[in-house]
Amino acid sequence: MGEDLTSLIRERFGYAEIDAKQYSPLTLAFVGDAVYSLLIRTKLLCERELTVNHLHKHAADEVKAEAQKDLMNAMLPRLTEEEMTVFKRGRNAKSYTVAKHASVTDYRIATGFEALLGFLYLNGRTDRIMELVFAKDDGEAAGQEG
Repeated sequence: MGEDLTSLIRERFGYAEIDAKQYSPLTLAFVGDAVYSLLIRTKLLCERELTVNHLHKHAADEVKAEAQKDLMNAMLPRLTEEEMTVFKRGRNAKSYTVAKHASVTDYRIATGFEALLGFLYLNGRTDRIMELVFAKDDGEAAGQEG
């Protein structure tokens, strides 16, 4: 299998290694939001032949804060100590915005989830992202309707 996307981008543009620990949790969440959105959109393309409008609706259902909170709660027992620390930093970060259709608690947990994904992505750990997000739990994949 090829290199991870982060490495390819760094190589193409001549960027040095990225130390993900140097970024604020909200910056990590900014990146993690895009990573998760791309994962879900790709998964939907592979699973369904739908119109773009239907793809958007299904993607929106899976990336909303409440769905991210549910997925994060399922992932918690599988996190390493370092991953838990990153999640908690993201969850506890002082954000000055909240989603229109999410509770403050759901939004904060979702921010921690996105910070964790951003951290793993910037560290080239796409394998770990896939392991956590799409792990089999009780016969169903996390982050997937059953």
